[in-house]
Formats: sequence, structure tokens, C-alpha cells
Amino acid sequence: MKMPDKTTRRLLMVLAASLLLSSCSTSDRDRATRDPYPYWELGVGAPEVADFMKVVVPAGATEVNGAVQANPQEDVYLLSFVTDANTAVQIAEDLRTEKPIRTKAVDLPPDEELFGHLGLPEPQTLKGARWAGVCPPCVKDHRRSSVQWIDVYVYDLAGGKARVYLHAF
Repeated sequence: MKMPDKTTRRLLMVLAASLLLSSCSTSDRDRATRDPYPYWELGVGAPEVADFMKVVVPAGATEVNGAVQANPQEDVYLLSFVTDANTAVQIAEDLRTEKPIRTKAVDLPPDEELFGHLGLPEPQTLKGARWAGVCPPCVKDHRRSSVQWIDVYVYDLAGGKARVYLHAF
């Protein structure tokens, strides 16, 4: 059997390398170059976030906005809307927190900016914002068994309205 000449061997090596590279997952490679963690999921908004949290956005709510930030270990879900103040408190109570919604004693700067992605100030920075947090599995809220934690902030606005901020993972 005759050995291929030098040019044929080079062509075979290039062909083998091409096949090897094409067999690798290009989507993982592309994702690593386009979307390093964390990144914001495209095409995901308030309906998907509300569904994940099992929260009903009240009829007539305005400024409804949501987003999902993808992270290597757990994704972050954000939802915000404006509704009447009583409904806002009912939404917080429906989360079945162990402690009632309350005004924070100290307004602390956030660890990271998340709601800024929605064009909103971070709720932790709003003077007088009320807060409650809950671990749904810990309080046996089977509606939200896939949610590890939900923070809810209610910030009173003029005219009996309030902005609801929901942050979950």
C-alpha cells in the first residue's frame, strides 16, 4: 500500500480538524462568547416571571414589567407593577410570609442593581418602602415549590397607588 503524498496528508489533517470542530457544540461556544453570566434572557417578560412566581398581576395594573437574569447556579426573576395600595398589600400577604410586611428599619444600598434593568430604582433604596421575604418551601406553599425565595417590596405612590417589586430565585 502506497502512502499518501504530503499534500494529501495535509488535506486529510485539515478535513479531520474541521470534522472535529464541527462536532463540538457551537451553541455552547457561541453562548460563552455572546452571553457571559450573568445575562438577561431575551424575550422573557412579566407573563413568564409571574407564572414562575405563581403571582397574579391584578387587572388594571399599570407599568407591568418583568425580566429574568440567567446565572450559573440560579436565575433571578424580577416583576414590578403599579396597583392600588390595598391590592399591593394583599399580594404581599398571599406570599404567606412568616412575618407581616413592614417598613425596613434601615434603608441599605442593594448588593447589586437588578431593577435598574427595568428602568426602576432599587426598592432597597426607597425611603419608606415596606418589605417581606419568604421561602415558599419552608412555609409549605406548594403553589411555589420551585421558588426558593421571594422578596416583595411595596412602595406607596400618590393617589392611593403603590408599586410592587417582586424578586425571586
